[in-house]
Amino acid sequence: MLAAFSPGSDFKRYYRGRMPRLALAVIILMPLMYGALYLWAFWNPFNAVNKIPVALVNMDTGSEVMGKPLHAGDQVVEGLVDSKQLDLDVVSDAEAKKGVADGKYYFSITLPADFSEKVTSPTSPKPESAELIFTYNDANNYLATVMGQDAAAQVITQVSAQVGAQTFEIVLNDAGSMVGQLNQAASGADELSAGLVTAQAGSEQLSTAIDELSGVVMKATDPLLAMTANQQGMSAAELAATSDRISRTAAGLSTISGGAAASESRAAQAMTGIVAQLKRHPDPTVRAAGNALEGVQQQLRSPNSGVPQSGQLQQLSTDSAAISRELANPNSPLRQAMTLLEPGVLHQDIMTARAGAEELSSGADQLTAGLTELSGGAKELAAGLDAGVKAIPSWTDAQKTELANTLGQPVKLTENTEHEAATFGTGFAPFFFSLALFVGGIIAWMLFTPIQSRPVAQGLSSLRVVLASYAPTFLVGALQAAILYLVVVFAIGMRPEYPVATFGFMLLIVAMFLAMIQMFNALFGPAVGRVVTLAFLMIQLTSAGGIYPVPTTTLPFQYIHWVDPMTYTVNGLRQLTLGGIDYRLWVAIAVVAGLTIAFLAVSTWAARRNRQYTMDRLYPPVEV
Repeated sequence: MLAAFSPGSDFKRYYRGRMPRLALAVIILMPLMYGALYLWAFWNPFNAVNKIPVALVNMDTGSEVMGKPLHAGDQVVEGLVDSKQLDLDVVSDAEAKKGVADGKYYFSITLPADFSEKVTSPTSPKPESAELIFTYNDANNYLATVMGQDAAAQVITQVSAQVGAQTFEIVLNDAGSMVGQLNQAASGADELSAGLVTAQAGSEQLSTAIDELSGVVMKATDPLLAMTANQQGMSAAELAATSDRISRTAAGLSTISGGAAASESRAAQAMTGIVAQLKRHPDPTVRAAGNALEGVQQQLRSPNSGVPQSGQLQQLSTDSAAISRELANPNSPLRQAMTLLEPGVLHQDIMTARAGAEELSSGADQLTAGLTELSGGAKELAAGLDAGVKAIPSWTDAQKTELANTLGQPVKLTENTEHEAATFGTGFAPFFFSLALFVGGIIAWMLFTPIQSRPVAQGLSSLRVVLASYAPTFLVGALQAAILYLVVVFAIGMRPEYPVATFGFMLLIVAMFLAMIQMFNALFGPAVGRVVTLAFLMIQLTSAGGIYPVPTTTLPFQYIHWVDPMTYTVNGLRQLTLGGIDYRLWVAIAVVAGLTIAFLAVSTWAARRNRQYTMDRLYPPVEV
């Protein structure tokens, strides 16, 4: 350990002078630059996605649900902006396309015109998922597309949750009418059930009444079989005896009537002579009495006088005898009927039967009312069920699948990539080409002397001295570029959009990097110049935007980005390899060409300055 600081140690060269000490400090800090500086620049780029400028386009024209307007696009835009997941700029479709094309925006998110319509489509015969269109441009930054795709997944999740809630609410609201109809049907079913209960009660009452009526009927037939003797008034036997007496009396009257008729005849004949004598009497009063007696004579001769005729009495006797025979026969229908009609036998049974009949009628009325209520409820149930069935969509199997997919994925991601990089290598080729050509320049200047001392000492033109070293080195650099290009294109398989222009721009990059490294060597000398070159390489790599999008890097590198020469080499190569040429290519060409000239000019000035020799130049304190 002590030997490292002994007088004979090689460290003694770095004890004296500002440049050796500076060179030692740079050497010590070089790993820090390549390690910590790179890590600092790209510490957590994926957590800085919200710094990437993104265009948000809302073309949604809205829709209508349940008679109310729905602008789901406006709600989604508001939700995305408020979430602050991305640095969103709400612009028109034309501005978004232009911004993505020229690199103002790394990608765009578009809500198409039918966004709300598709949100409400689950209630239609053709349900569809609403689209969210992401448009990338690999010519801006390949990794920005990758990060955008990751962000798209998060955005889709957020929007799906938001839109999914609306979709389910729309479906449930649409089903509300169906539920109302089904509720009405259920109400009808309840009424039907109540009607059935009422009908059942009426039926039970009817059954009871019928049972009572059956008992009454059995009870009413018992007197007919038993022929009870408990009677009030004349019985059938008494009535038969009375009829017999009437028959005998009628026979006697017939006999008496015959005698009376004979007496009348004899009286009439006697009256004839008396009436004639009186009518012939001279006294008017007597004659008047004869006329009066003539009327009596006519009455005695009339068959309808007050004395019954013998034929009538005979008929009465015959009829009375027939009735008497019927009543005297216990098995005759008349006698049985008279027995049934005896007082106190059937009266009470008939009253009970009437009461049972009334109860039966009441039960039947209740049954009728219950059945009427049942009918009304059944009709309401049928109407409600019909309306409910009509309200329920009639889906085919395909439509069921579409609805399930739509509800499961209310928002689907549609991605469009402009100037798409076919592979990861194609996307990062511009950055690695720039890095490779810069490293090739470092190695080339290790073989060639950046500024030759002898021509400078001989007083040759400084520009000529610079070009004398630059020209052969450029030829080596051109060979490096050619070999790199041929191997990547023909062996690895990259297919630049503009092959010739790509190789031409690579040569321009070689020219600038060689001029830059030559300038560092001319200004600081070969030893320090190489250290400065390595340090500047690290600064370029972290600020060129060749890997991660510039907004995701640490803030100082975002400012360095605009003055970093490698920024323009990466931009130019991206447009030439992936396509989408715009102003950035022409800016890149101008910057690279201009810097090449500027670096050569500074080297020329340094060569002129180097015509004066100093002790440091004769005995360099640091050699590499």
